[in-house]
Amino acid sequence: MTEIMGSMRIARVLLVMRALLVLVFLSWLMIWVVMPTKTFRNKWSSELLSATLSTFLGSQGTWMLIFTFPILLIAVVGCLYLHLAERSRHIKRRLFNDRGEISRRLRGWRKPALVKGPLGVISAVEIVFCFMFLFLVIWALYMYITGGLSEVSSGVAAEYGEKLWEAKLYDVGLQFGLTGNMCVAFLFFPVARGSSLLPLIGLTSESSIRYHVWVGHLVMALFTAHGLCYLIVWVINGRIYELLKWGSVGISNIAGEVALLCGLAMWAVSFPRIRRSMFELFFYAHYLYIPFLLFYLLHIGFSAFCLILPGLYLFLVDRFLRLLQSRRRVGLLSARLLQSEAMELNFAKARGFSYNPTSVVFIKVPSISSLQWHPFTVSSSSSLEPENLSIVIKKSGRWTHKLFEQLSQPSLQRLEVAVEGPYSPGSIDFLSYDSLILVSGGSGITPFISIIRELVHHSATLSTKTPTILLISTFKTTADLTMLDLLLPISNATTTTNFSQLQLQVMAFVTREQQAPPPAANGDAETKKLIYFNPNPSDAAVAPVLGPNGWLWLAAVISSSFLAFLLLIGILTRYYIYPIDDNTDEVYSYTKRALLYLLVMCCCIAAMAGLAVLWNKKVNCKEGRAPAPAMMPKNLWTLGGEIESEPREALLGGCKVQYGERPNLKKLLLEFGDKSSNIGVMASGPSSLRREVAAICSSTLAENLHYKSLSFTW
Repeated sequence: MTEIMGSMRIARVLLVMRALLVLVFLSWLMIWVVMPTKTFRNKWSSELLSATLSTFLGSQGTWMLIFTFPILLIAVVGCLYLHLAERSRHIKRRLFNDRGEISRRLRGWRKPALVKGPLGVISAVEIVFCFMFLFLVIWALYMYITGGLSEVSSGVAAEYGEKLWEAKLYDVGLQFGLTGNMCVAFLFFPVARGSSLLPLIGLTSESSIRYHVWVGHLVMALFTAHGLCYLIVWVINGRIYELLKWGSVGISNIAGEVALLCGLAMWAVSFPRIRRSMFELFFYAHYLYIPFLLFYLLHIGFSAFCLILPGLYLFLVDRFLRLLQSRRRVGLLSARLLQSEAMELNFAKARGFSYNPTSVVFIKVPSISSLQWHPFTVSSSSSLEPENLSIVIKKSGRWTHKLFEQLSQPSLQRLEVAVEGPYSPGSIDFLSYDSLILVSGGSGITPFISIIRELVHHSATLSTKTPTILLISTFKTTADLTMLDLLLPISNATTTTNFSQLQLQVMAFVTREQQAPPPAANGDAETKKLIYFNPNPSDAAVAPVLGPNGWLWLAAVISSSFLAFLLLIGILTRYYIYPIDDNTDEVYSYTKRALLYLLVMCCCIAAMAGLAVLWNKKVNCKEGRAPAPAMMPKNLWTLGGEIESEPREALLGGCKVQYGERPNLKKLLLEFGDKSSNIGVMASGPSSLRREVAAICSSTLAENLHYKSLSFTW
């Protein structure tokens, strides 16, 4: 009874917090809407400056109050909201077997609305938000240009020794830059992986990458137009020397040019064809974001930089926390190599640390590359495997080829690996469906492994009604069928009985072979290999960088670091800069001010994040130790790596394998759809497969099919 009352109180608090978050966010958006208007620029901005100008923060204090503070407030309150929401979900699940159901109206908005085109599969709600953002950009550009051109006359042009059209082009270039600056304010929200903003709006770190890509294209298009307008005017007027201008006060042209060149280099390698064929070039080129941001700051000055500061601030907090987490060397306990050249890596995990299925981790193997991080979907279930975290990697590129070669070496005793994450989706909404259809192509089966293992736990341990599952997997060869063996974890002996309680039907299609090959003389002995490693005592277990109460600690890091930043720059401004500049912004060097404030901000973030991590490491040091090799259960495997037959038969007894054909997805989905009124359809694999499944689910014949894509697309 006490827990029920507590759950009701939490629900009321969450409702109030949700209303506050929506109100603050809409107010912040409204500022962006009115900012391009002449009324704001000519009247309201001067009134705001006069009302908020202080000797401690100067003009940047006004812009931090208007643009930075609201988003950081949302981030901090959002952390508290997510902490309470997780607690509420645990209570509901324990007391009421709550399955996190989503309303039919919301599911309708999530159905695919656009399946063809360069943007991929887009839902109705995504289209609405995209149009809203495009409207904001077009509105801002229109208001900036019309407002700016209305103030350009022949007399004004003559004062600068320019023709009227040159003065107008110069002004249009400025307005392109102002609009691009607004877009940069949204650029870093999707790539702050551990931020509270993404789960607040139902996004995962991998699904939000494409929004970063879209906004990035828009930013670079506007900034390129901005630079070209200025360049044309300078060339025509014979003022090429303007390219080398770096004023002590005001805009620095050289810094802007360097920032633009860095941006163009990143932009050039970010298009899909180049990115996929030359991933390493794309990866290393993206480190140019550091000089891009530095020279961008030096170009516009810190006051204007405050407009884009909230997204960047959250990104820097997240980036530093990830840096601290990545410095840990994680205990790699075992690896499973399949005939299909797929690899399952099993890491030690801190007991009590839970994550949702389909979570994503980033891993780095220093012996292959000291810089490259690669994302992989977690294949394990924290409920079924409390001390292990597993990922599956298919050999398909240079990096994965080198990893497979290292794991295949008989003399390998230990492999040093660094891990970031896991980054979990906000909820496990697949539990709310009556049935699940999981459609995969090749290694796209990986996220479904974690879902099936989680459902095994729910069906056997929690006695919860679980959805019936149809797994449709497409493979190229018979060897690839061994990917299905990964549905069985290697660290849980109870799996044999658990699988028998799960209503799972598997349909596998082998496309490049017409019939099953004859059984090998040595059976399965050479198809699988299990390797146990000798972990170093200093190896850590995979654990959240901020401990089990990560959202609370993140709120503390954001708020304390920002308050420390305000305090320190307030002291610097009042007692060092103000006596020189007197708040005129016309004496003290913009470059020195920007570098000084940037240094203080980074130091505050590093100090507060470092203290939080050290404190959690001290408290949780015992839980963070990797288990010794002797603790690894070996009862499911022989030394040669052959799996015992019982769990395999329990799993694959209902598996139907068809050769020489592809699945008729429309027929299979619609036939299975007739058996239930509420079916979740998840697709993972090549884009063509995801588009085909999305098109079926968006048709009028499939009102009860609710589509979701699970592929990480970079």
